[in-house]
Amino acid sequence: MTTRPKGLLSQYDDVWLVDGVRTPFAEYNTVLGLISPIDLGIKAAREVFRRSSVSPEAVDTVIAGNMAQACFDAYVLPRHIGLYSGVPIEVPAHLVQRVCGTGVEAILQAADSIKLAKAQLALVVGTESMSRNPVAAYTHRGGFRLGQVEFKDFLWEALLDPCPNVTMGGSAEGLAKQYKISRDEADRFAAESFARAIAAQKSCFLSGEIAPVVSETFERDGYQARGIRLPRKVESFGEDSHVRPSPLEVLAKLPPAFGGVQTGGNSSGIVDGAAATLVASGDFVRGHGRPPLAKVVAGAAVGVPPEIMGVGPVPAIQAVLEISGLSLDQIDRVEINEAFAAQVLACERELDLDHAKVNVNGGAIAIGHPLAATGVRLAITLARELQRSGGHYGIASACIGGGQGIALLLENTKPGNAAA
Repeated sequence: MTTRPKGLLSQYDDVWLVDGVRTPFAEYNTVLGLISPIDLGIKAAREVFRRSSVSPEAVDTVIAGNMAQACFDAYVLPRHIGLYSGVPIEVPAHLVQRVCGTGVEAILQAADSIKLAKAQLALVVGTESMSRNPVAAYTHRGGFRLGQVEFKDFLWEALLDPCPNVTMGGSAEGLAKQYKISRDEADRFAAESFARAIAAQKSCFLSGEIAPVVSETFERDGYQARGIRLPRKVESFGEDSHVRPSPLEVLAKLPPAFGGVQTGGNSSGIVDGAAATLVASGDFVRGHGRPPLAKVVAGAAVGVPPEIMGVGPVPAIQAVLEISGLSLDQIDRVEINEAFAAQVLACERELDLDHAKVNVNGGAIAIGHPLAATGVRLAITLARELQRSGGHYGIASACIGGGQGIALLLENTKPGNAAA
């Protein structure tokens, strides 16, 4: 009897990404800082229908990912994204949360629904407002006790995992020590991430997956209107704002953020944004008449020790390779979410990855990491990069707070036909 790797593992024969799009990712507390994550998600959903020419009426299920409850109507986030993007009122919606792996998890749940013949077409949205993370109190419903009035920054406090009593950044520092990663190596990795993202902007690769955000109203007949209002004098926001020239000599001057190699410059950018994709059965794709983005081949979610959560992509990638029968040298492109430079470098070393295949258009250090949106963004970017480069297989992966890893294996079914 063959031993199956631990974790949630899935293979798919005829499941596809139809299309995908995202908002630009905005620097924390700037142009998108006051906008509800629901409205960012609605924007991304509406744009994926527009770009794909798929009618929202065809959707069978809505799966939305979100981490922080950043608005008072957060309970109905997936439902409102579906309703205000035009999905039929009879179609159900639910929320997914797997921390930094949320977006990939949402895609995998959609693929599972299609594999089980529960749906033919799923709308998948990941959305996050890091700016609107609350300053919160959890113990005051019964009143305030003397000396125990406590409000804390949810965004900051959430970085601590009390199980090993290690922060997310601290876990990266642990990997830096384990894999002997120096500050200079971490800064060089970050400088390259920024340089690759700048090149991807200049070549218009990134703009190909971005829908500019404008002030607009979202309506649904018989219900209250809602929408997006950009700051005064901002007519349109169309480019990732965390991407900027960041040479090594500048990064090297930044102070350590967690007492070691990690700084604000070689850690993921704190940004706001949303991304959406359509996941469909082969029958739907063949009836749609337009070529899909990529085929969904396999996925895996696994656990790792919480204190080294950043190494999570390693066993997740190994698991999808094992269940798909592929070897790492058959993978043309790899996306590993850049939570921290040391964390990605540790994964590269453990897997003996060719760095030239990893995050070739920059990663979250440069582009930013809006938690639940990131996995959807990684899948869209990877699928488009396989088409651009003519590659055959690609893997999108992420480490996950609490000690998990997730990976998604995509196939370009027309390899060798690099986009012009």
